[in-house]
Amino acid sequence: MSFSPNWQVLSLSLLLVGGTALAEAPPKTTPAANHVARQRPGHAAIASANFHATEAGLEVLAKGGNAFDAAVAVAATLSVVEPESSGIGGGFMAVLHRAKDNHDVFIDARETAPAAVDSKDYVNADGSPNRDTALKGPLSAGIPGEPAGLVLIARRYGRLSLQQSLAPAIRIARDGFKVDARLHGAIAGEQKDLQRWPASAAKYLQDGKPPAEDSLWRDPDQARTLESIAAHGNDGFYRGETADKLVAAVKAAGGNWTLADLASYKAMERTPISVDYRGYRIVTAPPPSSGGVAIAEILNILSGFDLSKMGQVQRVHFIVEAMRRAFRDHNDYLGDPDFVKMPLDMLLSPFYADGLRQGILPDKATPSSMLPRAEAHEPGMHTTHFSIIDADGNMAAVTSTVNYTMGSTFVAAGTGVLLNDEMDDFALVPNKPNVYGLLGSVANAPAAGKRMLSSMSPSIVIGADRTAVIGSPGGSTIITQVLEGILHFIDGESAQQIAAHKRFHHQYMPDEVMVEDGTFDPATSAALTKMGYTLKQHESWGFMNVVTWDRKTNKLDAASDPRRPSGLGKVQ
Repeated sequence: MSFSPNWQVLSLSLLLVGGTALAEAPPKTTPAANHVARQRPGHAAIASANFHATEAGLEVLAKGGNAFDAAVAVAATLSVVEPESSGIGGGFMAVLHRAKDNHDVFIDARETAPAAVDSKDYVNADGSPNRDTALKGPLSAGIPGEPAGLVLIARRYGRLSLQQSLAPAIRIARDGFKVDARLHGAIAGEQKDLQRWPASAAKYLQDGKPPAEDSLWRDPDQARTLESIAAHGNDGFYRGETADKLVAAVKAAGGNWTLADLASYKAMERTPISVDYRGYRIVTAPPPSSGGVAIAEILNILSGFDLSKMGQVQRVHFIVEAMRRAFRDHNDYLGDPDFVKMPLDMLLSPFYADGLRQGILPDKATPSSMLPRAEAHEPGMHTTHFSIIDADGNMAAVTSTVNYTMGSTFVAAGTGVLLNDEMDDFALVPNKPNVYGLLGSVANAPAAGKRMLSSMSPSIVIGADRTAVIGSPGGSTIITQVLEGILHFIDGESAQQIAAHKRFHHQYMPDEVMVEDGTFDPATSAALTKMGYTLKQHESWGFMNVVTWDRKTNKLDAASDPRRPSGLGKVQ
């Protein structure tokens, strides 16, 4: 999703930037951990969901910033121009790689439950989940993590001041940008709920209607909030005037936030998950993301097969069976690591994967009913992701979200902040599916200050000669999209090929293979059906953004998902 000169472009395919300051000849390489060479590409690549956001990142790089400064700029700009998917009222997860010392770190800026959280608020009288309180209005919103995460990245890993990195987003919010078709469609789709909240209607509706495509859009309240963060860091959001406004608005609408909830929020640095597969090291997200654990478990299972020598039917069969087992474990074990003791040593063990692999029949599907019983609905398709490699080889894979389209649809008056609806990502009613069809147990039950489980899977893939930064939105399909992208990258495909691939998905329950239209030919579909699979056709999903680096040729490549109809490719 992005803007071209005619303001109709919805996605960025490729942006590379070079120049005097960034194009120095790379130094001689020396061996590094895991066969990674300390080499600098001398130019930079950004793939994001919006043209304005990518340009903001490039602007910050041109000022002397690094990939981490650019990540702050891209995320903040997406908050302004892509509110349907992410924003400072939500949270993000990021895998960062610092080139100078080969340091990998995971930034956990996931939202947290307020102290007064009460599961009864999310249950109907008959015991079923109350989708309205879980998805709409202030009760659906966790304490936002994105502002604290951006401050952490800027201050610990960036080169520039927070004011410099946030300047593009502030300028765009203040001066305005033209509404694209996707933003218009998102507001139109959520119009009924936006009208429930006066500040939401005032921000997103003009004379009671969504803003027209190509009309100029300004967001002065969010510009002021971003200026407050730029000037005061965490105190500019979690304390003081902005915090007062957030809490007052939430309480006035029936929510339960307190000033203490905001003041106590902290973004966390965690150790990422690392798994080796076919000579590549995959660095990915740990809990409270479920994505990295699931990806690692799937790859460990698949390591016992030579997928490269298989036909499509057999390859898909083994991948789906590995997905099925990993999602089963996702539902049973995972949650916030600060609250839940998880058997990660077991789940990430190659020996555990060996045992799971033994249960896969070579020519038949394993019915999910043979594994612990559960129910689930259809997964959803939201969130945003961007990937960055800078001139020095620093990398950022960042997945950001407000959960469902337009989050809670609730704007806190006077702040311009559209709040998330991430409370639905808790197991509000154990063993009942959330909006993405994912199940949960007591491990992901809500509690004061607890972070809800996520599917976000920002990842970096490092081989002897090639590196990829990869991620995607897509609810529960994030995990399988990123997995399939990793497999395609290891098979030698380009960024454009990886982003364009047709996709399939299995998440244990419902016991069906979700298949993008055109993924399989009739013969393959028939063979999989004969093996016992139920194939469910879907239209396109996801919005993958990939950056690759071929260190042999020192070439960077970046691609955004071509499923957006007006994608843009550009090389500088």
